[in-house]
Amino acid sequence: MQFSSPRVDEVGASERANFFTKRSIKKESKLKLLYLALEMVDLTTLEGSDTVGKVNQMCAKAIHPAPPMLFSEMSKAPNFRDLPSVAAVCVYPSMVATALKALRGTKIQIASVATSFPSGQVPLNTKLLDVKVAVDAGATEIDMVINRGAFLSGNYQQVFDEIAATKEACGKAHLKVILETGELGTLDKVRLASDIAISAGGDFIKTSTGKVQPAATLPVTLVMLQAIADHHNKTGIKIGMKPAGGIRTAKQALQYLSMLHETLGSAWMTPDLFRFGASVLLNDLLKQIYKEYTGRYFYDKAFSLD
Repeated sequence: MQFSSPRVDEVGASERANFFTKRSIKKESKLKLLYLALEMVDLTTLEGSDTVGKVNQMCAKAIHPAPPMLFSEMSKAPNFRDLPSVAAVCVYPSMVATALKALRGTKIQIASVATSFPSGQVPLNTKLLDVKVAVDAGATEIDMVINRGAFLSGNYQQVFDEIAATKEACGKAHLKVILETGELGTLDKVRLASDIAISAGGDFIKTSTGKVQPAATLPVTLVMLQAIADHHNKTGIKIGMKPAGGIRTAKQALQYLSMLHETLGSAWMTPDLFRFGASVLLNDLLKQIYKEYTGRYFYDKAFSLD
């Protein structure tokens, strides 16, 4: 199979992405977008020190994101609208059963990293076993990493074949394909990796593991969104997008949502097709929502640090 993609104008992409950092959002639209961003968050814990207690705490926050005192004060506002849960929690396969039990009865998705996250440097049969363990335990989404060594060596067929095999192993679970864009080097390579991931069956394409810097950036995300747009124009199929890592503030999240709307349109303004892989972001979204309702900021120490 031949693999090729349109060339990317790096200067043009950077200038276009920078445009979204200067956009102003009307006050009446801001609260709506803050709520939408909250619904799009994937809360994540992917540390060697993860425990059942830590995962349970994260799942409780996923269901009810705001600290009780903050929620109580906001709810006094005459126009208050109840806060939504987040889109998903993301854990290692060994913690999927814990998350499943904690989230039973909710609509929150259970994502699990697999395929030897974050390196991707194990044989394919081991990667597929990793996926099977997570899906059998109850994962509804799989976040896989591509083999960057194979990609950077020009072995695009191997990358394609591994994604396709992983998609098959997912069964009914959705597949997010992590490109680890900080290791790819150029926007041309980001575009090619995006096209390969989409053509091999990825339901989402995702920038980063969060373990490598730089992680998500506006220019990289713009290139990936354009790959999704081109695929949709050719096939009518909608592919999701997940920028992950480095998005820490509500202001940044609104910039990404502005870019999403202008590149792909309102159909993509949903957690079904766009996610933020940024646990730190959640607290700032809550602070800004509180500010919109009360006119003041809540103190930082009230928020959990996960």
